[in-house]
Amino acid sequence: MNNQFIQGILFDWDKIDEDSYLMNIEALQGVERLNFSNSITFFVGENGSGKSTLLEAIAVAHGFNPEGGTKNYLFSTHDTHSELCDAVRIVKGYRKEKWGYFLRAESFYNVATQEEGYADIAHPSARYHEKSHGESFLALAQNNLQPNGLYLFDEPEAALSPQRQLTLLMEIYRCAKAGAQFFIVTHSPILLGIPNAEILSFDNGSIHTCSYEETDSYQITEMFINNRKILLERLLEE
Repeated sequence: MNNQFIQGILFDWDKIDEDSYLMNIEALQGVERLNFSNSITFFVGENGSGKSTLLEAIAVAHGFNPEGGTKNYLFSTHDTHSELCDAVRIVKGYRKEKWGYFLRAESFYNVATQEEGYADIAHPSARYHEKSHGESFLALAQNNLQPNGLYLFDEPEAALSPQRQLTLLMEIYRCAKAGAQFFIVTHSPILLGIPNAEILSFDNGSIHTCSYEETDSYQITEMFINNRKILLERLLEE
């Protein structure tokens, strides 16, 4: 039985202008529906393959602020989100999430600043700007991870050391086991190693499932570690 909060998304491409760049994203062309039944879904693929664009569209269509935060965050420092959210309809399950958060690496500073502005006596600020970038990034994620929550993370590994990525991996896994649902865009071979997650690749012209070992993140990292000297000699030779 599928008990996820978001069980799928439907696309209405008639709501997108024919000359929009969205029509040229190869992986999204012709897609009418995507189904989700796993508590953790990864989006992987090369830069520009459309994974972050789709994650953003799902977040905005579900009511999150385009720059990130909870559904209570209502601000805009630079409106850059695509109109794909207008063409996406969320297929909801019978459960309603108790909490949710949209975390974007690229707009983390703006969200951390806004968090200070929203603070009051009853809800004091976590003062993320007083921590290192990596510490504040992990703290924000940890402070918002709750059972039965819905989380959309865009490249959460960007500010994290490998050790901190392992910490986040454990937090995500624990939270998913407690009823949360995650959609995560990542290039991290560490985060992608979470057991039993579904991995959707945006490469090779279509959105398709793949195994951990089939991801570029794994294959390139493995190749580099096992063949570092030879690989660097070939790459850097004049």
